[in-house]
Amino acid sequence: MVEFEVVVGDPGTGETFQREVDGQDANRFLGREIGDEIGGDAVGLSGFTIEITGGSDETGRPMREDVSGTRLKELLLEGGVGFNPSRDGERKRITVRGREVDDDVAQINVSAVDGDGDVADVLGDGANDADDADDE
Repeated sequence: MVEFEVVVGDPGTGETFQREVDGQDANRFLGREIGDEIGGDAVGLSGFTIEITGGSDETGRPMREDVSGTRLKELLLEGGVGFNPSRDGERKRITVRGREVDDDVAQINVSAVDGDGDVADVLGDGANDADDADDE
């Protein structure tokens, strides 16, 4: 059975929320590519539309939009997703994963692009409220 860690970003506030997704909800992500939009019901955001913005596999290899399919590929990178150069002109050969979501992907990054209400109200854990109650 496929299981993903989905990181939902709220572009309005900059907050992120993590959700474990498995079963039928995880199957909604299979075969989708970076940039695809799907319904937010899979992560508990009914009424929202979410866009896949990236992800990584179980070994930490990032997904890149310019690599087709689900395959692994070694690229000579000058920067961007998967490599941050420390000096001008630095390049490095990095193994990255393709832009399509499959069962080897461990984490999927998504962004809420359209919907009614506030993402924090729907996905908020209430962890801050519990901490505040302990202080009293």
